Amino acid sequence: MLNGQIVRIISNLFTVKTKKGIYDCRARGKFRLIKVTPLVGDYCVIDENEKYILEIAERKNELKRPMIANVDIALIIASVKEPDLSLNLLDKLISVVTINHIEPVVCFTKLDLIESKEEIKIIKDYYNQIGIKTFYNTEIDAIKKYLKQKLVVLTGQTGAGKSTFLNKIDPELNIKTSPISKALGRGVHTTRHSEIFEIENIHFADTPGFSALDLNDYEAEQIKHSFIEFFDYQCQYRDCNHLSEKKCGVKEAVQKKLILSSRYENYEAFYKEGKK
Repeated sequence: MLNGQIVRIISNLFTVKTKKGIYDCRARGKFRLIKVTPLVGDYCVIDENEKYILEIAERKNELKRPMIANVDIALIIASVKEPDLSLNLLDKLISVVTINHIEPVVCFTKLDLIESKEEIKIIKDYYNQIGIKTFYNTEIDAIKKYLKQKLVVLTGQTGAGKSTFLNKIDPELNIKTSPISKALGRGVHTTRHSEIFEIENIHFADTPGFSALDLNDYEAEQIKHSFIEFFDYQCQYRDCNHLSEKKCGVKEAVQKKLILSSRYENYEAFYKEGKK
């Protein structure tokens, strides 16, 4: 028996990396009985001779979309143009990964397609200020240093440039990319399976793209706590939801432009989606 980590899943074939090498394995039928689906990122025990996964170790976290486990950082690739920047999707991704105990890091791409970076700089500076690390995709050396020795899931809007970003980190990967469909105004899916690539001591998980997330699975209270900057402002009531309550420190901060207006507007929408 060997310990390893699942680094790729194609259909029902699980590629497991171990100290003795790479093994393509099947999962034992017992996992269906106990309703456990092996995920990329899972640490496991395999039978190296029979090529079966025998056990899945307890996970520190997991995401459903994209499906991955034991993630250190969710690197959110956010295009500023083609497709246009969606702060709603960006904040939704930040909330989801924060709720799931994963550090969100933002990388803005396609800055060469806009005339002025002033508005993007304001947004970037704000996220950095509240404790969410944010980069431009031109800051490759700084990004590599920050992500070193981490398992990083790449996520973001379809067509935002996830595969292109990986190719910038290591051009030898030559991951397939596709042009934006101008007719649809969105990207074409190019990643067909989940896989972990090790690049300069960084473990990147390239996963199928997506453009929508559902917050219905989360409690409204969890969503509230995922807006980390709200903790910096004191409200009259300890259980304030920052909506219609009086003497709400968060709403006062929005009025004073201490909180980005888009962040608060997205919070209002997300809170209503969550379970009460």
